[in-house]
Amino acid sequence: MAGHFEPLPGGGAAVALDEVEISILRSLALQLAELIGPGEEPAEQDDPLASLFTEGPSEPPSDPALRRLFPDAYGDPAKPGREDGELRGYSAEFRRFTENDLRGRKRADALAVIRSLDAVAAEGDGGGVLKLTPDASRQWLGTLNDLRLTIGTRLEVADEDEDGELYRLPDSDPRKPMVMAYLWLGALQETLIETLTP
Repeated sequence: MAGHFEPLPGGGAAVALDEVEISILRSLALQLAELIGPGEEPAEQDDPLASLFTEGPSEPPSDPALRRLFPDAYGDPAKPGREDGELRGYSAEFRRFTENDLRGRKRADALAVIRSLDAVAAEGDGGGVLKLTPDASRQWLGTLNDLRLTIGTRLEVADEDEDGELYRLPDSDPRKPMVMAYLWLGALQETLIETLTP
């Protein structure tokens, strides 16, 4: 089980994590939650029904990682060959009514990951076996995906990187730790997907 998720009887998944792995995952999830931010949340005294229709941002985020996490619904209107006026309007309208909810869900998933890691660390000597319910597995899967998208954007990983240059970096390269985290998160994500696939 060390280093990869295994299915639990009755659903869910489990993985053995040591203290260092828990610390790294917790730090990454915390950074992700901070990057995502709370979004535009209505004040507590606001009408709950009205909060369902609170409008969010209409422009894509300026941070490339956030743009990757919250892409335009109708493609990238900045790409050549697009009729940017019409598509930009559709994307702005879609973003206005969906981004706040999406931010809230992504942030809630990252915080659930942090809480589950804290629980495992508190039970053992800093490490232990993380056991996830099917719902918690889906939260973890979403957060692992968001972490990989964010790190991949920061590393400028492209589908065209078929020669794998990024994966053969020398140890002295400052990007090496993030590449290692990117690959490790990918392995965790892949084995978690396998536990959710019947």
